[in-house]
Amino acid sequence: MPRLTRTFFARSPLIAAIATLACSGAALAQTPTLYIGMNGGTMEKAYTQYVFPAFEKAYGAKVVVVPGTSSDILAKAQANKDKPQMHVMFLDDGIMVRAIGMGLCQKQKANQSLSEIFPAARFKDDMASGVSLGMTGLAYNAKMFKEKGWAAPTSWMDLADPKFKGKVVFQSMSSSSFGLHGFLMFNRIQGGNDKNVEPGFKAWPTTIGPNVLEYIPSSAKLSEMVQTGEAAIFPLTPTIVDSLKAKGIPVEYAPPKEGAVVLVTAQCVVANNSEPELSQKLAEFLLSPVAQANVLQYGAQIPTNPKAPVAGDSATQVANINKWMKTAITIDWESINANRPAWNSRWNKTIEK
Repeated sequence: MPRLTRTFFARSPLIAAIATLACSGAALAQTPTLYIGMNGGTMEKAYTQYVFPAFEKAYGAKVVVVPGTSSDILAKAQANKDKPQMHVMFLDDGIMVRAIGMGLCQKQKANQSLSEIFPAARFKDDMASGVSLGMTGLAYNAKMFKEKGWAAPTSWMDLADPKFKGKVVFQSMSSSSFGLHGFLMFNRIQGGNDKNVEPGFKAWPTTIGPNVLEYIPSSAKLSEMVQTGEAAIFPLTPTIVDSLKAKGIPVEYAPPKEGAVVLVTAQCVVANNSEPELSQKLAEFLLSPVAQANVLQYGAQIPTNPKAPVAGDSATQVANINKWMKTAITIDWESINANRPAWNSRWNKTIEK
């Protein structure tokens, strides 16, 4: 049997191809992969196409999205707490506070971008940080208001104005952050706070309650209810209002004089993950002006870093958000999360009965 010499290996196309594949496989195996939990759809597309590639190139890494709602992502993180499958996760602010309380997050390391973001986007002890900013205020049916000759709303208490009887649409407090925010602001006006909601529950049936046409589980029905003339006024964010306007829905945003409620999409580095240093670098990168500018342009996510460059229509949108942030309210999520199951039960039994 002839010996297989080094010349044979060098000249054989098949063997050369196998060798090349083996080297490529080894290189691929050495490429660190970070898994990040976040909402799918527009957000996933914006980050995957316009944000992650720059990070991947800079660090020789791969970033893979694990899509899901905040509740889905939290459940996955909790189920794999001892051996995390994700490295970074995006959660709504209230759910992020729960995740921190469960020990699922690790402190973010100090860095320039973290120091630049709005104070309202920095969580206690830097256990999480906001990657996009929003707020819940009031929105209204611009077509209806114009036809009726009504002035734009200016206060959360406008929801109780008798002229809106049967025209208020309110998201369920038990299933929607918008509904929760609206109720908590009403409760504050009545003399309550984020630990004591008795004033709000007591006053609701004789103020806003009689005006409510329907309690909806989410905001998905609002565009239809505005177009059919059923909905006059409702809690909503300015970013969603802009999105609806772009689709031809006649809505406008109105900042309440008592303040809108800060709504943050936050990130945290998952505790005990397999790539702690690289995960910290990703979290830092996602707060950088360039990353935030791209996700604003391609995903309509409002930056938490005011140094993110903006242009065109986005500039006006961001300027308005920054202006409204001066009077925006940050709620006490620790107290709310501790009491919310009882509040939800009471709401379902006494308000949406």
